[in-house]
Amino acid sequence: MRIELTPVATVESSLTDPAAAPKQGHEGAPDAWLNFEEGVVAALDGLAVGNRVILLSWLDRADRDTLRVHPRDDPANPMRGVFDTRSQDRPNPIGLHPVEVLEIDGARMKVSSLEALDGTPVIDVKPVLEGEISHR
Repeated sequence: MRIELTPVATVESSLTDPAAAPKQGHEGAPDAWLNFEEGVVAALDGLAVGNRVILLSWLDRADRDTLRVHPRDDPANPMRGVFDTRSQDRPNPIGLHPVEVLEIDGARMKVSSLEALDGTPVIDVKPVLEGEISHR
């Protein structure tokens, strides 16, 4: 079986160095812009400033051969399978980012606290359903 994904947007962020990026958005990530492809701008209809959304991204700089990691890249943590971690390195490096919509300007949307690197492809945007996401 073959699966094909087409990016709907690209991240525009001050984060360019993976080593300097926070592990999670709520750990000090900057606000960022999403630049949407013209063909999907109509899909933004209904989104508004203040909405919480989940961005799904393709972590294009991830190592897809990694199966086990020290969680949070800390050697003091015992090795675990990547499916039990939020590591970007994994067979299918899909990022999950709960953010808040800060601004919408045509084909651009500014979001809060996004740890994705500049140039990261966004593959989908989904609304947060009440009680769905917590920052633990």
